[in-house]
Amino acid sequence: MKGKIRNYYAGGNTAKGFYSLYDSALSGLERLFILKGGPGTGKSTLMKKIGENFVYKGIDIEFLHCASDNNSIDGVILPQYRIGIVDGTAPHIIEPSAPGIVEEYVNLGVAWDSNKLQRSKEHILELNKGISATFDKAYKTFAESLSAHDDIEEIYISNMDFNEANKLTDDLIHQFYGQDKLNKVSDVKHRFLGAATPNGAVDFIQNLTEDVNKRYFIKGRAGSGKSTMLKKIAAEGEEKGFDVEIYHCGFDPNSLDMVIIRERGIAIFDSTAPHEYFPERDSDEIVDMYGRCITPGTDEKFANEIERTTKAYKDKMKEAISYLSEVKQLRDQLEEYYIDAMDFSKVEDIQQQLLAEIEDFIASCK
Repeated sequence: MKGKIRNYYAGGNTAKGFYSLYDSALSGLERLFILKGGPGTGKSTLMKKIGENFVYKGIDIEFLHCASDNNSIDGVILPQYRIGIVDGTAPHIIEPSAPGIVEEYVNLGVAWDSNKLQRSKEHILELNKGISATFDKAYKTFAESLSAHDDIEEIYISNMDFNEANKLTDDLIHQFYGQDKLNKVSDVKHRFLGAATPNGAVDFIQNLTEDVNKRYFIKGRAGSGKSTMLKKIAAEGEEKGFDVEIYHCGFDPNSLDMVIIRERGIAIFDSTAPHEYFPERDSDEIVDMYGRCITPGTDEKFANEIERTTKAYKDKMKEAISYLSEVKQLRDQLEEYYIDAMDFSKVEDIQQQLLAEIEDFIASCK
């Protein structure tokens, strides 16, 4: 039987700039290989091949996807054996905690022809400059979009019944945990379930919840307390010793979009755009924050303001995504220089060496 693949992001292009959750995503690993090398040097392909190799052997893996390239990954983890490989180049610089003991650098730069790269030095530097400037434009525009989104939130916050929101949250916490408490320290993981990418908003909610028995779909408007409720549910789970997966919003990392408590077989997530889903299993349940916590008629009363601010928010989001698409085009051009300078047979050798080391590590765990 093949292993399962879980997909998520550990870093994202957000209204706060590039935001990294790698420290949490990689915490607890006993062995971590950190890949170094320029764009187009085969890091993503190497990690995909190694990950797929273990999936076919029946081992579960996690793919950490790249928010700036829909076809690339930034890492692969074998959680059962606490071992992983990660792209350690900018913007997700990984600082080793125990170099040579836990973390080990793997340099794919040994496979490139430096003379070829030197001959294209000016073009490469110019492309790097353009990529950095365009990322800055994207982050600035995401921040402007968030400002418009905050204006939408203010409308609903001013029409919010906080007592009812607290009661709903308390009811869910009791339903999820009851009086149970586990005699262990909670393992808390912070991740992104989705990201703003060159192809628009992408999420992995369906993949992450496919083997969860009970799913709660939170419906509501911006500012209706969805993230606050998720934070309280996560905090209670941690206090009671349950392992908690906390998924941050890929647009505003200070907000939460989903919490999974696998020991309880429960997932609860913000099921509004851009990750809007509806119940499809008998066990799925809707949590209606708007109907329960917002003053009736708010949508109608503030329709003009909501329409104006929503348009401003969406227009800025669209503009920011266009910058990410422009970055992708520039990165593709940059990669061509490195691809042309690479000896991929050497990368294949590195891949086989890594595979052998990981297999030896797994064997030592049995």
